Amino acid sequence: MSSTIITKPKVDIAPSILKDLETRTKEEGQVVLHFILHNSYSESSLIRIWPSSYLFDLDSSHSSDLVHVENITLFPTWKPVPANTTVCFTLIFSGLPKSCTAFQFVEDCKGSSGAWSIDRIQRNEQDVYFLRID
Repeated sequence: MSSTIITKPKVDIAPSILKDLETRTKEEGQVVLHFILHNSYSESSLIRIWPSSYLFDLDSSHSSDLVHVENITLFPTWKPVPANTTVCFTLIFSGLPKSCTAFQFVEDCKGSSGAWSIDRIQRNEQDVYFLRID
């Protein structure tokens, strides 16, 4: 599974949700990852995220915990993704240190197969990121 960081996304998100996310990132220092996943297969598939997923600061030993998810289920529950459809979901993490310039997303599956990661995400001022999973 490969992933792409989208720097200028065209995304339609309800204004009320954007306002809430902006408040969280400014006041609470949270990091928001928006994912776009397209199931290009002719059969439906399943997705979920492990609650043990985290962000790892590449400049220190700090890790940020997953604190909230939107439009995806947590292990052990699976979310169906119909064939040839696109699903968008959001993961919200606790804040990264101000000194952090790049971080890694890690899905920690506690030894189970299927874990994935995104190795180097350059930090931006908003701490809001858009990623496409292929």
